[in-house]
Amino acid sequence: MLIQKIVQELQDIPEDKLAELYDLIHYFRLGLSQERTQPRTPGLLKGQLGDAFFEPLPEDELQQWE
Repeated sequence: MLIQKIVQELQDIPEDKLAELYDLIHYFRLGLSQERTQPRTPGLLKGQLGDAFFEPLPEDELQQWE
């Protein structure tokens, strides 16, 4: 079983490194549960975009992007 292999690996880790490993595992597990509770919402902006959003950028602003 995979959990037994993990425990065997843990036994070979030096005692002074276990706290770091615990933090890694703990926060990884918390992140997994957080992913499930917050579905992805498409888009970055909330609300509506005005027509100005779709207008071409002025030439000087375009040059800054290049």
